[in-house]
Amino acid sequence: MGFQFTDEFNHWFEVVLFLFLFVSTVFSICLLTLPSQYDPYKDRQGTILKEEEEEARKAGRPVEKEVKFKPGRTVQIVVLGDIGRSPRMQYHASSIAKHGARVYLIGYQESEIHPDILSNPLIKIVPIAPAPAFLRSSSKALFPIIAPLKAIFQARSVYRAVSYRTEPGRWMLVQNPPSIPTLAVASIVCFIRNTELVIDWHNFGYSILALKLGPSHPLVRVSALYERVFSRFAYHHLTVTNAMARVLKTQYGVKALSLHDRPATLFRPISAQERTKFLARLPETAQYAQDLASSKWKLLVSSTSWTPDEDFSVLLEALSTYSSQATPTTSLPKILAIITGKGPLKEHYLSRIRALNQDKKLLNVIISTAWLTPEDYALLLGSADLGVSLHTSSSGVDLPMKVVDMFGAGLPVVGWGKFEAWPELVKEDVNGKGFDSSEQLTQQLVQLFGNDQTKLAKLKEGAMKESEHRWDEEWDRVGGKLFKLV
Repeated sequence: MGFQFTDEFNHWFEVVLFLFLFVSTVFSICLLTLPSQYDPYKDRQGTILKEEEEEARKAGRPVEKEVKFKPGRTVQIVVLGDIGRSPRMQYHASSIAKHGARVYLIGYQESEIHPDILSNPLIKIVPIAPAPAFLRSSSKALFPIIAPLKAIFQARSVYRAVSYRTEPGRWMLVQNPPSIPTLAVASIVCFIRNTELVIDWHNFGYSILALKLGPSHPLVRVSALYERVFSRFAYHHLTVTNAMARVLKTQYGVKALSLHDRPATLFRPISAQERTKFLARLPETAQYAQDLASSKWKLLVSSTSWTPDEDFSVLLEALSTYSSQATPTTSLPKILAIITGKGPLKEHYLSRIRALNQDKKLLNVIISTAWLTPEDYALLLGSADLGVSLHTSSSGVDLPMKVVDMFGAGLPVVGWGKFEAWPELVKEDVNGKGFDSSEQLTQQLVQLFGNDQTKLAKLKEGAMKESEHRWDEEWDRVGGKLFKLV
């Protein structure tokens, strides 16, 4: 007998045929919808980009004429965070565009972006939608459920932005952390689009996650492995410290270039006349402007993101102890402390400040919070007598950008210095001092603000000298060569 097609055979044949057609259809759709590859021969517009020029005109922004564009130099910059609160990535964009390359700056647009970025026709802001409110819960118990959902939402948003809402670039510069899902999405898209991935390491994502969950938590271990694996897909690596570059080499097996943070031109020392005028204008200092002109008051500034890696209680305890010592017999000046920034723990600490005031433990200290424009923040740093950094470093090898800005304004700094990379930025008793407890911070405030003003003057001199080191010089030396612009 010949072969007969049974009903069972026909059934399975139909199933297999359906699956084959389904898979081939999905595969065809994927191929047809893949983002276009980078083609250096198409990356060759000769003068100002018309699309960006038109957008700038519609928004009422000034447009520079005859901006020259270097062919083959388009860069995508990805920040899975608020662009306005990512100064280093804004500086990258400005420096790249300054040398004639086109930049797509991708991230959340939640706060004010530097005006030089907005007015530059070679830089296009590509905003991505933030995760819904229910995915931004800070609950530790719900984190294992919320985190994967949030990562999926973010992955979709970033993928669309870098794949379809921007032209392909020769390079993609990605801020790390956050690592999840940024590094995975960037690696996949760069492979598809024939783009070179560059990771700018500000810290390690798993070390920040460990602050929330603990170093032995399974998700922290998975995050560390994830970061290590996807670091291998990048062509180039930049780090904020030499210590971080060493860790990448010894533990991750990748070679990185150190590109230290340096202040932008916005941060600069100011004259006594500028200081007087600014303090009289700023709402947080206006009523104390005359007092701050005398030696009986000192202006202290601290910038914080109000997150777990900055223990603000250290400063509160130090100011409370200082207040108890600043009696008429000690001749210690009163302190006006201006705290700038936004973050999840702000309300928690504001309630603690209110409690200290009610208990009369801040009689000689006034604490005020502020959210300032970049220009006013720079002037505030230039007007202050001392800056305070509470950044504790989750990894031990990153550095606080706020200290860099303070030095740019010629402002001496005291900061939490109990981590490896601290000496790369602050030279003890030259431009600043490090502390490791609230008691030590209190001692430093008493020493620097006491009758002997020579110690504070010496730190001021060192900070003024440090202000001479600028971002443009550092970026040209490292970033300019990496992106073949210098």
